[in-house]
Amino acid sequence: MSVLERRENKVTVIAPARLHMGFFDLSGSLGRQFGSVGVGLNEIVTRLTLSEAEALTVTGSCAERAKSCAIKLCQALGVSDHVSIVVEAAIPEHVGLGSGTQMSLAVGAALSAYYDLDLDVREIAYMTGRGARSGIGIGVFEQGGVVVDGGRGEATKTPPLLSRMEMPDDWRFILVFDRRGKGLYGQQELSAFDELPAFPIEQAQRLCHLLLMQGLPALSETDLNGFGDVISQIQQTVGDHFAAAQGGVFTSLDVARAITFMAERGAVAIGQTSWGPTGFCAVENIDMARQLIEELNQSDIDNSNLQIEVVSGRNAPAEVITHQ
Repeated sequence: MSVLERRENKVTVIAPARLHMGFFDLSGSLGRQFGSVGVGLNEIVTRLTLSEAEALTVTGSCAERAKSCAIKLCQALGVSDHVSIVVEAAIPEHVGLGSGTQMSLAVGAALSAYYDLDLDVREIAYMTGRGARSGIGIGVFEQGGVVVDGGRGEATKTPPLLSRMEMPDDWRFILVFDRRGKGLYGQQELSAFDELPAFPIEQAQRLCHLLLMQGLPALSETDLNGFGDVISQIQQTVGDHFAAAQGGVFTSLDVARAITFMAERGAVAIGQTSWGPTGFCAVENIDMARQLIEELNQSDIDNSNLQIEVVSGRNAPAEVITHQ
């Protein structure tokens, strides 16, 4: 059967959002550039369904992005673009949750299943230009959990996955969104990376050691305080380095105030995902999360521009569901 012919009637893909918890070596001073740690999320996803159509049609949230991915992939794969894609839910764009990578991988996985191409996730990522800096979104799509990627070397196509560990079921992340803004992306993001000063080799060594010898062991032992302290240190160090480009350790001052308020009351793993403006912190369980949010709402902090959500870590990969 030609790859131009479909094998399935319909394919649904559910791709999870992710938190990017920080880079280790922004300048490649240790021989590989970037390297990062992050985690998949359960409650925020991109969900799309692909089926047969007389011509390419894409509807729903972030339809233009999905259409662009479909055109690029159909041309690269040599398959017909006579498909309908309905984006039933989409990760919010440019707020630090990996929307671009997850949309690209979701469209690619749907086409692969529809045409029975058996594509590897990393093949799709490479064809769509994902993983240029971080491999967290790719790792989360592949496996879920807390993932660590090894950054980029001279011959790297996509950042290799070095570690994948389970996120404890009870732990919760509190996400703080600023409704008014978006983080850096596109050419602005590229320019910001180009203009950053050299990242000190001593800091890269320290962050790598912190994660390997403190953060990951703490996660293995279900020690949220130990794991959270390392994430906070990584975030503070990288945030200080990015401060000139994004206006501070946090892009949004309102998000910073809310996260600081919760940190003073016991939340850990304090940070901003990617370029923000979304901030995050972690607590032991959902009851603690709800209590902190209630205290924040009752405080004199103005959170009228903020949206706050409680999410859990996802220990499963993206879902690809075929319908006969």
